[in-house]
Amino acid sequence: MRSHILPIVSLLTSTFFMMAGAGLQGILLPVRGAIEQWSAYEIGLLGTGYAVFFTSGCLIAPRLVRSAGHVRTFCSLAALLAIAILLHAMIVHPIAWILLRGVSGFALAGSYMIIESWLNERVTNQSRGTIFSLYMMISMAAMMSGQYVLPLSQPQLTIPFMVCAIFFCLAVIPNALSRAQSPKPLTQVRLDLPAIFRNSPAAAIGVFLSGVLASAWSNMAPVFGADIGFSTTSIATLLVCTMAGGMIFQYPLGRLSDRLDRRLVLCVTGIIGVATATLAIGLSSTTPAVLFILAFLLGGTIYPAYSLAVAHANDFAAPADFVKISGGMLILYGFGTMGGPLLAAWLMENYGPMGIFLATGTAHAALAAYSIYRTTRRQPVPAESREDFRSTPLARTQTPATFALDPRATTTEAKEQAFTTARVD
Repeated sequence: MRSHILPIVSLLTSTFFMMAGAGLQGILLPVRGAIEQWSAYEIGLLGTGYAVFFTSGCLIAPRLVRSAGHVRTFCSLAALLAIAILLHAMIVHPIAWILLRGVSGFALAGSYMIIESWLNERVTNQSRGTIFSLYMMISMAAMMSGQYVLPLSQPQLTIPFMVCAIFFCLAVIPNALSRAQSPKPLTQVRLDLPAIFRNSPAAAIGVFLSGVLASAWSNMAPVFGADIGFSTTSIATLLVCTMAGGMIFQYPLGRLSDRLDRRLVLCVTGIIGVATATLAIGLSSTTPAVLFILAFLLGGTIYPAYSLAVAHANDFAAPADFVKISGGMLILYGFGTMGGPLLAAWLMENYGPMGIFLATGTAHAALAAYSIYRTTRRQPVPAESREDFRSTPLARTQTPATFALDPRATTTEAKEQAFTTARVD
């Protein structure tokens, strides 16, 4: 175990600092926007701008790396992140922030891809599962840690912006000083939406709606907390409870989907999400403990939906297409994240803070309805023919390079190679 981890300590350290900065930035900007009394639409556009540029970064970053190399590109992107967050503190205006948030999204996408490709190059097939799990844990711990930095200062000051910039700069040092050889060029994603939809309509729509759900909550929950008078500690806890719910519920729901039609599990997930949102609206409680429990339950439906949909898509795909299908699904998820913040913002503008639960409830209802409809249109893959469900990191921290690191990439490629050999023989 130790021999597998020591060669990638520098990469994992960079991962922690990078994602801690991203976690702090993700909670800091909406809270500061609420303090500045910007409209929900303006704050929602911060999330949309981030999503547009993050998705674009997944498509463009491989070209930058081929041109400038991994180390130069990573250092440049980290510098861009630090500059962008400092400019947020200097130019407090919604239009400037929307553009700067987009710059951050682009730079984070490229940074994540470079780190993941480095990790993929350094692990062996025997250690891939262990390293992937460790990468997941570090990513989640870093995001949560970054969110809890905000209560240590006041969001109306420049100090949190400076701390965020420090995190991004710290992420450069381990990789810049590492003697590890640069990996192969990044995976270039080719998005074929018609092929993805033909492969599995339920998975395609499910991934899109999971993007709407995740972005609506992650971008507008800090605004919701600020509007109902939560402290910065309570806002951070609200987001952490959602992430914790996603982590805890992902595995049991996944295992259930190994035994049942995954579309039925997606439907159940949607129904639970609708019930949770309805309960939140009915209670209209601003008590922290009540909302933390509701956020935990909501996270247990928001984040696993993406993993379930991707698993369903790969049930119908050829084994060697795991990386291609999963990468394409991630881009489709990115399209969903563009609309989620605007949906939540519109409902919060018209119905008050509880409008965020109207947004999540509506998306959950659509997920449940379409999933159950698809069970009437196509037979499920037999349980014995499905790949076992595997937990994945939060989709908002994933890039196409994540799937090249996933143990299923090697496993499915090996199976396909064995199948091809057997067929030739």
